[in-house]
Formats: sequence, C-alpha cells, structure tokens
Amino acid sequence: MSIFSAAVLLFLVLDPLGNIPIFTSVLKSVDPRQHRKIIIRELLLALVILALFLFFGRHILSLLEVSQSSLGIAGGIVLLMIAIKMVFVGSDMIFENISDEGPFIVPLAVPLIAGPSAMAMVILLMAREPSRWLEWLLALFFAWLASGVLLILSDKLSQILSKRVLKAIERLMGMILTAVAVEMFVDGIRHSVFN
Repeated sequence: MSIFSAAVLLFLVLDPLGNIPIFTSVLKSVDPRQHRKIIIRELLLALVILALFLFFGRHILSLLEVSQSSLGIAGGIVLLMIAIKMVFVGSDMIFENISDEGPFIVPLAVPLIAGPSAMAMVILLMAREPSRWLEWLLALFFAWLASGVLLILSDKLSQILSKRVLKAIERLMGMILTAVAVEMFVDGIRHSVFN
C-alpha cells in the first residue's frame, strides 16, 4: 500500500464530510467565535491519540496475543459497520448536555475524528509493515490535515452544501469504504488460512 492510498483510506475512515453536520450540531450552543479554536484543539488531540495508536497499538495487541489476521478481520468488520451506517442511516447522532465552553475530547476528538475504525486502521497499517512507520505517520498526517481543513470550514460548508448533498457525499464515501472493508476481511481470512 502506498502513502497516497493509505492517506485516502484514512481520510475515508475519518469521514470529515459525514462529521460536518455533527460538528455543527455539537457546537451550536457555543459562541461561533470559539468554533475554530475548539475544532483545532480537538483535531490536535485526535492526531495525538491516533499517533499513539500507530506506534503503541500493535504492542498492546501483542500483549493480548491478537494476530495480524484477526486484526484484519476485526478491522474489516468494524469498517463494514461504519460503512453500512454511512450508506443507509447517515451520521445524525445528537449529542446533548454540551457545556457552553464547548466539548473537550468527547465527542469531537473521540469518537468522531479518532474513532474505533481509525484506531484499528492505524494499528493495522503498522502491524503489516512496521518498518514503514514514517510513511504511515505521513499518511496519517495528510489524511488528518485534509479532514481538518474540511472540519474547520464546517460552518461555511454546511451553509453552502445542503444536507442532501452532504448525505449523498457521505453515502458515496460509505460505498467506497464498504469495498475496502470487504477487502480487509477477505485478506484477514486469507492470511489466517494460508499462514
């Protein structure tokens, strides 16, 4: 897998377009002048969390004696669940009881940006080829940066694009992610059967 394909895959998993309506909903009770500051803070926290999972996630898995093929199968299942949700239901969760100072870590940094599928994906990348850690870190950074730009512009994008357009884009991303999830699942089964 190239840096570009890993970055695109991580971008799809981070699902910034699907998160725009949620970010807008979560931040609606917060002073609009604080939105950008909060989003940047949450993005930085999510990047740190994902980088920690990139470097230390496989060590945790080895302590738990989880094989690479099991991780591939599990990652495929989690991605498939996320993709099915993106295609059929959409991301219209509503978060209540957010303070006026804004959210901190939950729900924006985790699970919306650094969710279970993103964590599983960075662990899987590193578990497959740990010697390419710099490439995986760069792929994570580029995917995070592209997602971050979209999320920082979320207020403007939600005004420009209608909810229907955002849902259509999210469903298209979900279809692509479905294919990737099935490939991960099949690859995991192939590794467990033939190794």
